[in-house]
Amino acid sequence: MNEMLTLDGVALSYHTAEGETEALKNVSFSARRGEFLSIVGPSGCGKTTILSVVAGLLRPTAGTVLLDGRPVGAPNGEAGYMLQRDTLFEWLTVSANTLLGLKVQKKLTDETRAYAMSLIDKYGLGEFADSYPTRLSGGMRQRAALVRTLAFRPKLLLLDEPFGALDFQTRSDVAEDVRAIIAEEGVTTLLVTHDIPEAVCMGDRVIVLSPRPAEVRAAVTVDIPGSPARRRAAARTNELCEEIWRLLRER
Repeated sequence: MNEMLTLDGVALSYHTAEGETEALKNVSFSARRGEFLSIVGPSGCGKTTILSVVAGLLRPTAGTVLLDGRPVGAPNGEAGYMLQRDTLFEWLTVSANTLLGLKVQKKLTDETRAYAMSLIDKYGLGEFADSYPTRLSGGMRQRAALVRTLAFRPKLLLLDEPFGALDFQTRSDVAEDVRAIIAEEGVTTLLVTHDIPEAVCMGDRVIVLSPRPAEVRAAVTVDIPGSPARRRAAARTNELCEEIWRLLRER
Protein backbone atom coordinates (compact mmCIF):
# COMPACT_ATOMS: atom_id res chain seq x y z
CA MET A 1 0.00 0.00 0.00
CA ASN A 2 1.46 3.33 -1.10
CA GLU A 3 -0.73 5.56 1.06
CA MET A 4 0.61 6.55 4.46
CA LEU A 5 -2.43 8.61 5.45
CA THR A 6 -6.09 8.40 4.41
CA LEU A 7 -9.02 10.54 5.54
CA ASP A 8 -12.38 9.25 4.34
CA GLY A 9 -15.55 11.26 4.96
CA VAL A 10 -14.20 12.85 8.14
CA ALA A 11 -16.61 15.13 9.99
CA LEU A 12 -16.30 16.79 13.38
CA SER A 13 -18.68 18.91 15.43
CA TYR A 14 -17.98 20.75 18.66
CA HIS A 15 -20.65 20.71 21.34
CA THR A 16 -20.79 23.65 23.76
CA ALA A 17 -23.36 25.22 26.05
CA GLU A 18 -24.27 27.54 23.17
CA GLY A 19 -24.97 24.66 20.80
CA GLU A 20 -23.23 22.64 18.09
CA THR A 21 -20.52 23.97 15.75
CA GLU A 22 -19.73 21.93 12.65
CA ALA A 23 -15.99 22.24 12.01
CA LEU A 24 -15.34 19.54 9.38
CA LYS A 25 -17.76 18.05 6.86
CA ASN A 26 -16.92 15.06 4.67
CA VAL A 27 -13.15 15.72 4.45
CA SER A 28 -11.47 13.13 2.24
CA PHE A 29 -7.89 13.02 0.95
CA SER A 30 -4.82 10.82 1.16
CA ALA A 31 -1.06 11.27 1.32
CA ARG A 32 1.41 8.87 -0.24
CA ARG A 33 4.53 7.73 1.57
CA GLY A 34 7.08 10.52 1.56
CA GLU A 35 4.62 13.03 0.07
CA PHE A 36 4.47 16.63 1.28
CA LEU A 37 0.94 18.06 1.36
CA SER A 38 0.17 21.72 2.02
CA ILE A 39 -3.29 22.58 3.37
CA VAL A 40 -4.81 26.02 2.79
CA GLY A 41 -8.25 27.44 3.47
CA PRO A 42 -10.08 30.51 4.79
CA SER A 43 -9.30 31.63 8.32
CA GLY A 44 -11.16 29.54 10.88
CA CYS A 45 -12.18 26.86 8.37
CA GLY A 46 -10.75 23.94 10.35
CA LYS A 47 -7.19 23.48 9.07
CA THR A 48 -5.68 22.94 12.51
CA THR A 49 -8.65 20.78 13.48
CA ILE A 50 -7.67 18.39 10.68
CA LEU A 51 -4.16 18.10 12.12
CA SER A 52 -5.61 17.42 15.59
CA VAL A 53 -7.84 14.66 14.19
CA VAL A 54 -4.93 13.10 12.29
CA ALA A 55 -2.78 13.22 15.44
CA GLY A 56 -5.53 11.48 17.42
CA LEU A 57 -6.05 14.48 19.70
CA LEU A 58 -9.66 14.83 18.54
CA ARG A 59 -12.03 12.02 17.64
CA PRO A 60 -14.07 12.65 14.47
CA THR A 61 -17.85 12.63 14.65
CA ALA A 62 -17.96 10.57 11.45
CA GLY A 63 -15.57 9.05 8.93
CA THR A 64 -12.24 7.26 9.29
CA VAL A 65 -8.59 8.22 9.55
CA LEU A 66 -6.00 5.58 8.66
CA LEU A 67 -2.28 5.96 9.34
CA ASP A 68 -0.20 3.30 7.62
CA GLY A 69 -3.37 1.24 7.20
CA ARG A 70 -4.45 1.35 10.85
CA PRO A 71 -7.26 3.46 12.35
CA VAL A 72 -6.19 6.50 14.38
CA GLY A 73 -8.10 6.48 17.65
CA ALA A 74 -5.78 8.21 20.13
CA PRO A 75 -2.31 9.79 20.25
CA ASN A 76 0.11 6.95 19.56
CA GLY A 77 3.50 8.54 19.00
CA GLU A 78 3.48 7.84 15.26
CA ALA A 79 2.75 11.45 14.31
CA GLY A 80 5.17 14.27 15.13
CA TYR A 81 3.53 17.66 15.70
CA MET A 82 5.45 20.91 15.19
CA LEU A 83 3.75 24.17 16.16
CA GLN A 84 4.24 27.81 15.16
CA ARG A 85 6.41 28.45 18.20
CA ASP A 86 9.42 26.17 18.56
CA THR A 87 8.48 25.31 22.20
CA LEU A 88 12.10 24.61 23.11
CA PHE A 89 12.69 24.61 26.87
CA GLU A 90 15.08 27.45 27.65
CA TRP A 91 16.63 25.67 30.66
CA LEU A 92 17.60 22.60 28.60
CA THR A 93 20.46 22.35 26.14
CA VAL A 94 19.85 21.59 22.48
CA SER A 95 20.75 17.94 23.02
CA ALA A 96 18.55 17.69 26.13
CA ASN A 97 15.65 19.27 24.22
CA THR A 98 16.17 16.78 21.40
CA LEU A 99 16.11 13.79 23.76
CA LEU A 100 13.14 15.00 25.79
CA GLY A 101 10.44 13.49 23.58
CA LEU A 102 12.17 10.13 23.61
CA LYS A 103 12.33 10.25 27.42
CA VAL A 104 8.65 11.17 27.74
CA GLN A 105 7.64 8.33 25.42
CA LYS A 106 10.01 5.94 27.22
CA LYS A 107 11.86 5.31 23.95
CA LEU A 108 15.29 6.56 25.03
CA THR A 109 17.82 3.78 24.39
CA ASP A 110 21.45 3.79 23.32
CA GLU A 111 20.25 3.36 19.73
CA THR A 112 17.68 6.16 19.76
CA ARG A 113 20.09 8.47 21.61
CA ALA A 114 22.74 7.85 18.96
CA TYR A 115 20.22 8.52 16.17
CA ALA A 116 19.07 11.77 17.80
CA MET A 117 22.64 12.99 18.22
CA SER A 118 23.40 12.06 14.61
CA LEU A 119 20.51 14.30 13.50
CA ILE A 120 21.94 17.18 15.53
CA ASP A 121 25.28 16.78 13.76
CA LYS A 122 23.77 16.11 10.34
CA TYR A 123 21.73 19.29 10.32
CA GLY A 124 24.35 21.74 11.48
CA LEU A 125 23.63 21.96 15.21
CA GLY A 126 26.56 19.88 16.47
CA GLU A 127 28.57 22.81 17.80
CA PHE A 128 25.48 23.99 19.73
CA ALA A 129 24.54 20.60 21.21
CA ASP A 130 25.55 21.71 24.71
CA SER A 131 24.25 25.27 24.32
CA TYR A 132 20.93 26.66 25.51
CA PRO A 133 18.29 27.85 23.01
CA THR A 134 19.00 31.52 23.80
CA ARG A 135 22.22 31.14 21.79
CA LEU A 136 20.34 30.06 18.66
CA SER A 137 18.93 32.28 15.92
CA GLY A 138 15.24 31.98 15.07
CA GLY A 139 16.04 29.74 12.12
CA MET A 140 18.31 27.49 14.16
CA ARG A 141 15.64 27.17 16.85
CA GLN A 142 13.14 25.91 14.26
CA ARG A 143 15.74 23.49 12.95
CA ALA A 144 16.33 22.24 16.51
CA ALA A 145 12.57 21.83 17.02
CA LEU A 146 12.33 19.82 13.81
CA VAL A 147 15.25 17.60 14.77
CA ARG A 148 13.59 16.98 18.15
CA THR A 149 10.39 15.97 16.34
CA LEU A 150 12.22 13.67 13.93
CA ALA A 151 14.29 12.03 16.68
CA PHE A 152 11.65 9.42 17.45
CA ARG A 153 11.20 8.58 13.73
CA PRO A 154 7.53 9.58 13.28
CA LYS A 155 5.66 8.09 10.33
CA LEU A 156 3.91 11.39 9.78
CA LEU A 157 4.99 14.99 10.39
CA LEU A 158 2.35 17.65 11.14
CA LEU A 159 3.41 21.28 10.72
CA ASP A 160 1.00 23.95 11.99
CA GLU A 161 2.09 27.36 10.65
CA PRO A 162 5.68 26.57 11.71
CA PHE A 163 7.18 29.72 10.17
CA GLY A 164 4.50 32.21 11.18
CA ALA A 165 6.53 33.82 13.98
CA LEU A 166 9.52 34.58 11.72
CA ASP A 167 10.26 37.65 9.61
CA PHE A 168 10.04 37.25 5.82
CA GLN A 169 13.73 36.67 5.09
CA THR A 170 14.22 34.26 8.00
CA ARG A 171 10.96 32.54 7.08
CA SER A 172 12.17 31.91 3.51
CA ASP A 173 15.54 30.61 4.69
CA VAL A 174 14.01 28.34 7.33
CA ALA A 175 11.40 26.98 4.91
CA GLU A 176 14.25 26.06 2.55
CA ASP A 177 16.08 24.37 5.41
CA VAL A 178 13.08 22.49 6.74
CA ARG A 179 11.96 21.27 3.29
CA ALA A 180 15.45 19.93 2.58
CA ILE A 181 15.58 18.08 5.91
CA ILE A 182 12.14 16.54 5.38
CA ALA A 183 13.05 15.45 1.85
CA GLU A 184 16.28 13.91 3.14
CA GLU A 185 14.44 11.95 5.85
CA GLY A 186 11.56 10.97 3.55
CA VAL A 187 8.82 11.67 6.11
CA THR A 188 5.21 12.08 4.95
CA THR A 189 4.22 15.64 5.88
CA LEU A 190 1.14 17.83 6.25
CA LEU A 191 1.73 21.58 6.39
CA VAL A 192 -1.04 23.97 7.43
CA THR A 193 -0.43 27.51 6.23
CA HIS A 194 -2.41 30.63 5.30
CA ASP A 195 0.37 31.66 2.87
CA ILE A 196 -0.52 30.44 -0.65
CA PRO A 197 2.97 30.95 -2.19
CA GLU A 198 4.47 29.08 0.77
CA ALA A 199 2.01 26.23 0.24
CA VAL A 200 3.00 25.98 -3.43
CA CYS A 201 6.74 26.31 -2.84
CA MET A 202 6.77 23.66 -0.10
CA GLY A 203 4.20 21.08 -1.20
CA ASP A 204 3.94 18.27 -3.73
CA ARG A 205 0.18 18.95 -3.70
CA VAL A 206 -1.98 21.66 -2.14
CA ILE A 207 -5.26 20.66 -0.48
CA VAL A 208 -7.71 23.57 -0.81
CA LEU A 209 -10.49 23.74 1.80
CA SER A 210 -13.86 25.49 1.77
CA PRO A 211 -15.06 27.83 4.53
CA ARG A 212 -16.25 26.13 7.73
CA PRO A 213 -17.43 23.45 7.87
CA ALA A 214 -14.39 22.44 5.86
CA GLU A 215 -14.65 20.26 2.79
CA VAL A 216 -11.94 19.60 0.22
CA ARG A 217 -12.51 21.81 -2.81
CA ALA A 218 -9.51 20.59 -4.77
CA ALA A 219 -6.12 18.92 -4.57
CA VAL A 220 -3.77 20.96 -6.77
CA THR A 221 -0.64 19.19 -8.01
CA VAL A 222 2.51 21.33 -7.88
CA ASP A 223 4.24 20.48 -11.14
CA ILE A 224 7.34 22.59 -10.50
CA PRO A 225 10.67 20.84 -9.78
CA GLY A 226 13.31 22.05 -7.38
CA SER A 227 13.68 23.66 -3.98
CA PRO A 228 11.30 26.24 -2.48
CA ALA A 229 13.64 29.04 -3.56
CA ARG A 230 13.73 27.79 -7.14
CA ARG A 231 9.96 27.35 -7.19
CA ARG A 232 9.47 30.85 -5.83
CA ALA A 233 11.24 32.26 -8.89
CA ALA A 234 9.24 30.20 -11.41
CA ALA A 235 6.48 31.78 -13.49
CA ARG A 236 4.37 28.63 -13.00
CA THR A 237 4.23 29.39 -9.26
CA ASN A 238 2.20 32.54 -9.92
CA GLU A 239 -0.21 30.55 -12.11
CA LEU A 240 -0.78 27.95 -9.39
CA CYS A 241 -1.20 30.64 -6.72
CA GLU A 242 -3.85 32.32 -8.89
CA GLU A 243 -5.63 28.99 -9.37
CA ILE A 244 -5.67 28.32 -5.62
CA TRP A 245 -6.80 31.87 -4.87
CA ARG A 246 -9.73 31.46 -7.29
CA LEU A 247 -10.70 28.19 -5.59
CA LEU A 248 -10.63 29.88 -2.18
CA ARG A 249 -12.87 32.70 -3.39
CA GLU A 250 -15.56 30.40 -4.78
CA ARG A 251 -18.91 30.64 -3.02
